[in-house]
Amino acid sequence: MDLATEARQFLRSTHKGILSTQSVRMKGYPFASVAPFVLDHQGQPLILISTLAEHTKNIQADHRVSLLAFTDADDLQAHGRLTLVGDAEQTDKEDPLLRARYLRYFPQAEQYFAMHDFYFYRILLREVRYIAGFGRMGWLQAEPMLYARSPLAAQEAAILTHMNADHSDNLRAYCQHVHGITANAVEMIGIDADGFDVRADQQVLRFNFEQPIQDAQGARAALVALAQACRA
Repeated sequence: MDLATEARQFLRSTHKGILSTQSVRMKGYPFASVAPFVLDHQGQPLILISTLAEHTKNIQADHRVSLLAFTDADDLQAHGRLTLVGDAEQTDKEDPLLRARYLRYFPQAEQYFAMHDFYFYRILLREVRYIAGFGRMGWLQAEPMLYARSPLAAQEAAILTHMNADHSDNLRAYCQHVHGITANAVEMIGIDADGFDVRADQQVLRFNFEQPIQDAQGARAALVALAQACRA
């Protein structure tokens, strides 16, 4: 697997981030804080922040930011991490597809949408620095991390509804086959070009496709293939 594909799959596997902006209060110094995120269907990170947040004031003055994406690990330096460098732009928090996607991953954020001062910011990637572990690292351009627009964004909700209503047994089989986890409550919460995510007993599990998909037909083929592999 090439480094760009590995970096993209790593980014899909986590929603934990630390956002760094250029401080207005202390000019010339970076300001960092935790920032959970999800990716849109093109692979750009989305964060939800208040107009009252220090980050927002900083972004309004200088849109250049970085986002450190990482996973839970006892030894963070021995595991993968990814620094995304790009430009933050405010987007529409009322976009129904973005809102629904964000809330599937962070349902506790529902209360924020009732407030008038929370908005989505999309980070338009320029370059990324991926450290896969000791001795495997590098800078990457944004292009290999991203996908062109496809029908999948509009089709995602219908795919999830179908899988959760009619194929919960398959979801449990995926959890057992890929992750060795026996799950009771399962819910597919997102699907994208590279794979899909399942909340299994409150734990979010990532499943990668062998080949990228672009639409519901490709999703069906990939999910059927995985179901067959579970039964083999």
